[in-house]
Amino acid sequence: MKTLKLVKLFLSEPVEVRFEEVRFLLNAFGFEEVRSKGSHHIFRNSEGQSQIIPKKGGQRVKRTYVREIVDRLNLEEWYANQQEES
Repeated sequence: MKTLKLVKLFLSEPVEVRFEEVRFLLNAFGFEEVRSKGSHHIFRNSEGQSQIIPKKGGQRVKRTYVREIVDRLNLEEWYANQQEES
């Protein structure tokens, strides 16, 4: 249920989201944090895809990176499939 709410939030293209929300969603879709240096965190999945997420002010992630995550995880299609199933 939390994943569905977060996907809906990300699809609404908010100005910023919390870093913990980004981490949760990436983990839910098979990405693990493999490295962090300063404010930049690198996530990678089993297929070798990586996503770099810089945090603004220590805890926030800007809209640009939210859009990247939406595209990389194909969240629009995933959300549509969830709606069909329910």
